Amino acid sequence: MKRLYEKPDMDNCIFCKIVRGEVPSKKVYEDTDIFAFHDVHPAAPVHFMLVPKLHIASLADIEDKHRDLLGKIMLLVPRLAKQQGCMDGFRTVINTGHVGGQEVCHLHVHVIGGGERLPAMVPHSR
Repeated sequence: MKRLYEKPDMDNCIFCKIVRGEVPSKKVYEDTDIFAFHDVHPAAPVHFMLVPKLHIASLADIEDKHRDLLGKIMLLVPRLAKQQGCMDGFRTVINTGHVGGQEVCHLHVHVIGGGERLPAMVPHSR
């Protein structure tokens, strides 16, 4: 299968190391462009992440050339969520930058669910 993009990566990026198999992970899915694996600190019974194999630091760094890759990731989310047991819904989260709570500088999409209703991310004012 043809890759959508070249394969640049960062030697010190933990997610690039996971993609290359240098750091163990519990794989959920892999194809030529995307790798999905369980979070090591799950926030719910189901908590995995999808990362592009291409090193993109954050959502703030995407360009028009990444359109197909991002679309492919988003189309995979509901399919993988259902396969992992999220039958009644799930949450997708993309933390971006330091203020946005991003801890690893490699674009990643969290998929969280599989249990009781998740709490609101932003409290509603009454």
